[in-house]
Amino acid sequence: MKKIVYLLSPKYIDKNFYRNLDKVLSFGNTAFFQLRLKNTEKKRISSISKKVNLITKRHKVKFILNDNYKLAIKIKADGCHMGQQDGPFELARKSLKGKILGITCHSSKMLTKKALSFNPNYIALGSFYKSKLKPKAIKGDFDILKWATKNTKKSVVAIGGINNKNYKKLLRYGAKYIAISSFIWDNPKLEPELAIRMFK
Repeated sequence: MKKIVYLLSPKYIDKNFYRNLDKVLSFGNTAFFQLRLKNTEKKRISSISKKVNLITKRHKVKFILNDNYKLAIKIKADGCHMGQQDGPFELARKSLKGKILGITCHSSKMLTKKALSFNPNYIALGSFYKSKLKPKAIKGDFDILKWATKNTKKSVVAIGGINNKNYKKLLRYGAKYIAISSFIWDNPKLEPELAIRMFK
């Protein structure tokens, strides 16, 4: 099965999360799992990461930590995803060495070109649809997505409000991966293990 999903963690990690994550990743369409916990102590992130690391390795999914490249190295994640305010990218790239570096570029050619100068493994563009995770995010431009996929060999991750009804358009425009969170973890109709099966 082609791995097209870049899965982000729910906002809160509860006791059922690890069992659900294991079931979700077992379906086989997820390439990356990003632990994204804002305003959370490093000690708790480290504790959660130990369990996540075991699950992602079992399913051959790359484990990415959000924001903090130093902590990503410490917890032995496969890499780090950084927003525009999480720099310096140059230092992160050097520190991460052979590990993965992903950079958010919103919907900007300028930010995309700048990010590419730091040799990231992938860039993230969006938000293409209204997102529960980032309700105030700037709306993504499909022309930027098309431009980016034609002008770089780096992988492009599409982000923002992606669900089973809109993801195929993003793939047609050249996105290699689709970032999903709410549809999997906060779906009122489907359990996580069933929600992930919508993306093939």
